[in-house]
Amino acid sequence: MSDIPLRRRVTLALTLLGFLLSTLFAAATLKVTEDYEYVVATELLRGQAEDYGLRLANGLPAQLPRTQRLSGYTRADVPPRYAAFPMGVHEDAAEERVHVGVFDTSAGRLYFSIDLGDIEALERLLGWALAAVVVLGTFLSGFLGWLFAGAALVPVTRLARAVDALPVAPQATHLGERVSDDELGRLARAIDGYQRRLVDADTHEQAFFADASHELRTPIAVVQGATEVMLDDPEAAREPRRMERLRRLDRGVREMTDLVEMLLAVARRRALQFETVDAAGFLREALEPLQTDATPVAADIVASGALRMPRREALLLLRHAVGKLGWPASGDALSLRLDDSRLDIAVHARNDMPSTAQRSDTGGLGALAQRLAERIGWRCEQASPGRIVFALPADASDGARTG
Repeated sequence: MSDIPLRRRVTLALTLLGFLLSTLFAAATLKVTEDYEYVVATELLRGQAEDYGLRLANGLPAQLPRTQRLSGYTRADVPPRYAAFPMGVHEDAAEERVHVGVFDTSAGRLYFSIDLGDIEALERLLGWALAAVVVLGTFLSGFLGWLFAGAALVPVTRLARAVDALPVAPQATHLGERVSDDELGRLARAIDGYQRRLVDADTHEQAFFADASHELRTPIAVVQGATEVMLDDPEAAREPRRMERLRRLDRGVREMTDLVEMLLAVARRRALQFETVDAAGFLREALEPLQTDATPVAADIVASGALRMPRREALLLLRHAVGKLGWPASGDALSLRLDDSRLDIAVHARNDMPSTAQRSDTGGLGALAQRLAERIGWRCEQASPGRIVFALPADASDGARTG
């Protein structure tokens, strides 16, 4: 029963109610009809018995009736099947339409029988009519129940639409003010209370992220500053193996910084600030923090026109994607090609030197980056060790074409 829609359940309940009421009405009508038949037969037969008994007792000429409908008998000529009947009015077991009355009068015991076949025929007709009433009453109850249930559930439907229209981010609601003060109002107020609790929980969560942002950035900045100082140390420059370890440490710190920024960008759900930027300039800006004097590898950027996007989050995502391809540490050539709403990022070996061994953690975009891409409306179409392709929203490209 729990998996049946509410409107159908209400309709089913009203259909059953209509069936029960129709059946009770039919049963009551049949009972009244049978009682009426008995009363009519009793009064007719008693009247005949009293009338003929009085005549016979006073010696008046009287002949008991012997017609097709009404017949009278004395003890002497009563049919055997009537002789055993006690006092009162009874139905003839052989012929249900015949009623037999047995009365003690001043002239002795008299027996009268009356044929009520026409009334029995009316009763049968009435029975069929009442059966039709039950069927039609049940059907009509179901039909009206369906209509009434639909009308009664309109406020519930409106409430459901209002709840469906709520944004993903927690938001205080006042649904209880729009509905009646009944069970539906109680449900709406419960939703309002739940939304308020979500808002409170989100406020605490955002406060936590604000604190975490500050506390995480501070030690990372310390490590990054120390790494930069060690990279600038002339003695370290004379030890290639030491410099390589410091560069790996620097890359790790920068990647950790990007991951923290992406985590906070995804979790804090702040409103995105969209800007219109030059496509080629945006791509160059994303690569600048990755290029160092130690790895002066140029990137081939092919793009023109303008892009509309949340600049800060897009820069963070693009820089992380390029870093996941191992550039520029691998020494491979990098190409960024923007064609309409498709951004293709690829690395390939340079002709003038062999590619260095690729890091084991490159290639996959990562769960945080995927979530950030979804947040700004980008879709990752491909993510492999040598290539990452993003599909940008259709409205992000403003005349961006390959040059």
